[in-house]
Amino acid sequence: MNSSPPEVSLNDEELVARAGAGDLEAYEFLVARHTASAHRTAVLLGAGSDAEDVVQEAFVKGHRKLSRYRGESSFRSWLMAIVANETRNLHRSRGRRDGLVLRAAAANPDPEIGEDAAVEAVLVGERRATLVRALRLLPVKDREVIVCRFFLDLSEDETVTMLGWPRGTVKSRTSRALAKLRGLLDVAEVRGG
Repeated sequence: MNSSPPEVSLNDEELVARAGAGDLEAYEFLVARHTASAHRTAVLLGAGSDAEDVVQEAFVKGHRKLSRYRGESSFRSWLMAIVANETRNLHRSRGRRDGLVLRAAAANPDPEIGEDAAVEAVLVGERRATLVRALRLLPVKDREVIVCRFFLDLSEDETVTMLGWPRGTVKSRTSRALAKLRGLLDVAEVRGG
């Protein structure tokens, strides 16, 4: 075990190696580095007010399973896959499949000053709310792939890892989900929001 403290400048792979060798501080750096992404993932995948519990459980499981991480994908996508699985477990334990609650997407109002900025903020909020409503109407797997690719900005490889789907499934489901989402947004526009 390396007794020198991990540097913040170390990349994930170096921190994972140190954590795997028993360096708890290295894992603490990984937790600090990825907590915001993990929380955002949990919220976007529907954990809602239980997001912190989901993230905490994911980090505990990640530490326990660290020896299984092979470096075939980024540590971030491997960890986000655990967060996604914990969120799915939450949905199963709740006994309902209420889909994705995208509060995070609606919870970032821009504090701008001025009348034009206020009008723009209202319009942005309305568009965001329309998008959230449309996303909630999509089947769960379509929502998951849209959240991964466009809300979390995961690459195709990271999405494959996170969702555990074959690459072809990710590609085809992304295409179909976007088409469905466009259709729902078109209907919402015709109805006036």
